[in-house]
Amino acid sequence: MSTLESLRESLPGYARDLQLNLGSVLTTAGAPGLTERQIWAVALAAASTSRNAAFTRELQALAARHLDAAHINAAHSAAAVMAMNNVYYRFLHLVEDEEYAKLPARLRMNVIGSPGIAKADFELLSLAVSAINACGTCVVSHERQLRAHGLGREAVQSAVRIAATVHAVARVLESSTGEQFGSAAAA
Repeated sequence: MSTLESLRESLPGYARDLQLNLGSVLTTAGAPGLTERQIWAVALAAASTSRNAAFTRELQALAARHLDAAHINAAHSAAAVMAMNNVYYRFLHLVEDEEYAKLPARLRMNVIGSPGIAKADFELLSLAVSAINACGTCVVSHERQLRAHGLGREAVQSAVRIAATVHAVARVLESSTGEQFGSAAAA
């Protein structure tokens, strides 16, 4: 099993900034306003969104030291449902025809109402995934929900910084070796 340090060391030299950022954003000192559980759940949701399956497995093994089964499931659930919602709501925003927004979505998204973890924590995961997927409508909605739940701007920013860093690391690991993380390390 990898450690955070071995994961960081697997990054190529040109990604030194990512190596440094990954070492800081996954700590409570580097992610002000978030608990350790929130940090690792956001990181796992971001990894799941990255489409790098090997990296996601490695990060999940690290995150499992900090998360219970409900939070692991919620991280993957947020990545899954937001993959759908971010496309749909980005379309509604980009099409510039208000009539589409009046039509029912007719998409199941029950996990949002019953995520199995605190609603604010699921909103945090959804915000991180929506930021990666560049859905402005969803980012605005989840940020407002988080603020309504009492999370400060610094906590919201911390979640997005984690998502940005984890997503970038996943992409670099995949593209720098032509393989997914894990298979290159085993060679």
